Amino acid sequence: MSTMPPHTPRRPLSPHLQIWRWHTTMFSSILHRVTGSASVAGAILIAAWLVSLALGREAYTCFLSLAASPLGLLVWFGLSLAGFVHLTGGLRHLIWDTGTGFEPKKADQIALWTMVLGVVLTLAFWALLFASGKVTL
Repeated sequence: MSTMPPHTPRRPLSPHLQIWRWHTTMFSSILHRVTGSASVAGAILIAAWLVSLALGREAYTCFLSLAASPLGLLVWFGLSLAGFVHLTGGLRHLIWDTGTGFEPKKADQIALWTMVLGVVLTLAFWALLFASGKVTL
């Protein structure tokens, strides 16, 4: 004998990203999560740098040659972009913690500006690195 009722009513399916119309605040929220996860990869690379220091000159030189290669610089650029975008997304959350910026238009503006500011900070950071002569292609 079954404990299930003979007729189970159809329940609505929960909304999925495919049926939502994308908007700036939604994209910014997802981007904040993705960049937070990418920052973990950056932390792992920094730990690898510290391990290479502990292993001696040869390991450290190998790490530096990989990190300074064009592919390595691209990875570092991506990680710094993730870090700055995540930082500015965190500032957006701090603004929201004050109880302001929840109106849809204002929330979209803040989300857009946090993403733009993250890109600008990344470009400024790398411009300073190249201008210092410490990083070259």
